Amino acid sequence: MKRIATTLLVLFLVSACAEKVIEEPENLIPKDKMSDILHDLAVLNATKASAENSFKESGIDIMEFLYKKYDIDSTQFSQSDLYYASIPLEYQSLYETVKKKLDNQAQIMEDSAKARNDSVRKASEAKKAKEIKMDSTDIGNKEIKKVVTTDP
Repeated sequence: MKRIATTLLVLFLVSACAEKVIEEPENLIPKDKMSDILHDLAVLNATKASAENSFKESGIDIMEFLYKKYDIDSTQFSQSDLYYASIPLEYQSLYETVKKKLDNQAQIMEDSAKARNDSVRKASEAKKAKEIKMDSTDIGNKEIKKVVTTDP
């Protein structure tokens, strides 16, 4: 009896997660476009948090910018977001896609910074090597002059 109750509870929970609670809106934003919007939203919010004064001075409203960029309106975005949120597995998949994009961008930025730092380090080492070579040439010339002046 206990196993039957547990099995029925598990089946109910699984079916509840897959069930559509909210009907699909007529103007549903496609999943790939929605992930692009959520990605841009995450990037812009992070930028705003680190450069809040610049955002205030520019007067940029993040959501209005996104609505214009993706040619959507606030109602369409809200309805689409609510619809995807009503399907937990779909919503999780959507945010996993956004996370992958953010991770890829972070890796690209880290690689770029590393390459820039490596090139700066190599340039610095080359400059030091050139200075050391010039110093050793100057020392060699002074020693030659000393030898030349002391011989006659």
